[in-house]
Amino acid sequence: MVNFGKRLMADQLEEWKEYYINYKMMKKKVKQYVQQTQNGGRNREQVLKEFSRMLDDQIEKIVLFLLQQQGHLASRIEKLGEERALLMEQAGASRISELREAYREVGIDLMKLLRFVDMNATGIRKILKKFDKRFGYKFTDYYVSTRANHPCSQLQQIFKQVGIVAVVGALSRNLAFLQDHQGNFPSIYDHPSITLKDPIIEQINHSVQKLTHATNLLQFIGQHALIIPEDMHSGSEDLVDDQSYHFMSLLLNLANTFLYMVNTYIIVPTADDYSVSLGAAATVCGVIIGSMAVAQVFSSVYFSAWSNKSYFRPLVFSSIMLFLGNLLYALAYDVNSLTVLIVGRLLCGLGSARAVNRRYISDCVPLKTRLQASAGFVSASALGMACGPALAEPDHIVRENSVNTPSSDSGHRRNSNLEDGLAQPFLIDAKESLDENGEDNDENEEDPEDSHKPATSLAAAYRLLTPSVKVQLLIYFMLKFAMEILLSESSVVTTFYFNWSTSTVAMFLAVLGLTVLPVNVIVGSYVTNLFQDRQILVASEIMVLIGIAMSFRFTSHYSVPQYVSSALITFVFAEVLEGVNLSLLSRVMSSRLSRGTYNGGLLSTEAGTLARVAADMTITAAGYLGQNSLLNVTLLPSFVICVASIVATFCTYNSLY
Repeated sequence: MVNFGKRLMADQLEEWKEYYINYKMMKKKVKQYVQQTQNGGRNREQVLKEFSRMLDDQIEKIVLFLLQQQGHLASRIEKLGEERALLMEQAGASRISELREAYREVGIDLMKLLRFVDMNATGIRKILKKFDKRFGYKFTDYYVSTRANHPCSQLQQIFKQVGIVAVVGALSRNLAFLQDHQGNFPSIYDHPSITLKDPIIEQINHSVQKLTHATNLLQFIGQHALIIPEDMHSGSEDLVDDQSYHFMSLLLNLANTFLYMVNTYIIVPTADDYSVSLGAAATVCGVIIGSMAVAQVFSSVYFSAWSNKSYFRPLVFSSIMLFLGNLLYALAYDVNSLTVLIVGRLLCGLGSARAVNRRYISDCVPLKTRLQASAGFVSASALGMACGPALAEPDHIVRENSVNTPSSDSGHRRNSNLEDGLAQPFLIDAKESLDENGEDNDENEEDPEDSHKPATSLAAAYRLLTPSVKVQLLIYFMLKFAMEILLSESSVVTTFYFNWSTSTVAMFLAVLGLTVLPVNVIVGSYVTNLFQDRQILVASEIMVLIGIAMSFRFTSHYSVPQYVSSALITFVFAEVLEGVNLSLLSRVMSSRLSRGTYNGGLLSTEAGTLARVAADMTITAAGYLGQNSLLNVTLLPSFVICVASIVATFCTYNSLY
């Protein structure tokens, strides 16, 4: 396994060698500073200022060379433009072909420049990360806060390449013209949705997109499902063999995903009625819902470990457990046993194999179609979430019970599509689990091999968590808790305040589920191109807080518009928050948590599952205070946790760069 320092030396263009970041020298300086501060020879403030000046010099060297090369490319394009103008007067097929190849040569040189920027940007991120690790995460806060948003920032020139994008635009426009030099071609500016089918332009656009984190819709959805990590396209080879991939297997996997979500959500509108029909209080639905989440705490671990060896056997086991769980859930009504019902939901939780569904896509779908497959995964999940409540059939319960208290659901598992997931591209053979993202192997110079071994226990994984990662896990816990409260108590609250029927609750929850895809389209296609992930994160947290605050009952009259509008705000912005949160989580998490059984995906699964368990238990406990107090009592913890997550986000904001 080649560490970043060696890879940087190997991949450098010889003629540009002096303009790359001097990563080796910077790394040695970090070592010296550690020794000097430990011996008392230098204080931390001196080290921070000296190292920041050194990094400023490195960045300035890179930026000035970048601007110089952009100028050379612009001059070449300008000369080719003059030739293109002459071509309009006297067209010739051979000359058009020559001119097109000349533009493509400029594109090839632009690709070299993009690779130069990419290597240097990676070097900057890694040296910041290394300094943070050695000095308690203080340097990134200081450096980024003083450089990133400064009007004269050179740091932004590395990560937001406006000049390079302009060169790409000029190449695209001229190549589009040369495809139909008679003037019938569509303008790329008048028709932005039309993409130029040119291999060079496609490679350039892909490189720019990766470099600027301008996440498109499919990449956003892939990250949202914890299938596609941020640095999926790192230039490493796709280890999935196209010959071993079967499209029908993918369809069956997506069908399994859809049916699992339907199975989870179909109990939403009837869970509280079911508990009443068995002689329990309506709020016992929290126990019914929470039992599945409790089982998932354990199932996520063994399915994560099992999928290291096989996909077929875990899915067969999952199907058996789900069949038995649903059978017991149905029989509970005939035998009049709440215990049988809860055991049925526990078995369903033990059969939760969504990590296997997700991992199959990561391992077995070729890289060129993996983004589409991951988008299909999220779409199937969202559709299952929406169809589940709509397919619920409550009649036989409602007829025999005059108490019309629709239900809460264990089924708040739409978001479960993120939790069970594993946030790295998994490889079919554990021996192939290479560091594709080029994570720095030299974090531990004494034993570079140990620094890349995956965590072997939850305790070992926890020790690898940085403050930034802990805050992102807190945010994930918060949004899961808030959404579980919203969905699980929806039937009890709406029946008590608005006398909604079961079918009305089912329709309301289905509408909430159908917002998933439109939200992903808007955020993935537009919002992430306009704002940084950390800005979207903070804005989404604040909007979730507003939604929770609006949900409180402040007066004796609680209206439908207040409930519906607050629920939509909470749910929609929690959706946005979830995708951005997981994207940032994959960015700030240690490479050692990107593989193995105890990976970052498992940690987020456990955080989300524990949040759902806590929320469901809160609903049941609040039920003892009476349904009149249920709403405000359950919303209060959500509000407090949301405020805490916002404060924690601001404390680590600069480390999310």
